[in-house]
Amino acid sequence: MRAVIQRVERASVTVDDIVKGSCGKGFLVLLCVMENDTENEAALMCRKIANMRIFEDEAGKINRSLSDVGGELLVISQFTLAANCVHGNRPDFLSAAKPDEANRLFGYFIDLISQTVPHVQTGVFGAHMTVELINDGPFTITLDTDELQKKKV
Repeated sequence: MRAVIQRVERASVTVDDIVKGSCGKGFLVLLCVMENDTENEAALMCRKIANMRIFEDEAGKINRSLSDVGGELLVISQFTLAANCVHGNRPDFLSAAKPDEANRLFGYFIDLISQTVPHVQTGVFGAHMTVELINDGPFTITLDTDELQKKKV
């Protein structure tokens, strides 16, 4: 799995002019399920995101997690994070999971993270979405479970 995590003041996702999901202070997560991903990758990504300490504490040090600040999540399925731009100028997305499996594992991830984070909302899987956010920092982190597993996190 690949993810782009943006610390936000607020974010929302709209489909056909209707807001489908939103969050206040917390994370906007763009999440891509890759081919060969399993529940193990979803669980690893869930643990990393839920415990990521990128909010300031009382001393101004980046030391607090989502739960520490009562943060919220907006998670958007984003297969384009699988883009391969090595050959030519048009990216391919062949390393992304097939839609049925991606949707299943995306749902599994949402179920897991909802056990830790009380406010979790999503966009609409496979839909054309408009995402708005107020990035806080800006603070943006990228995660890839292949890289995390190499380091045995």
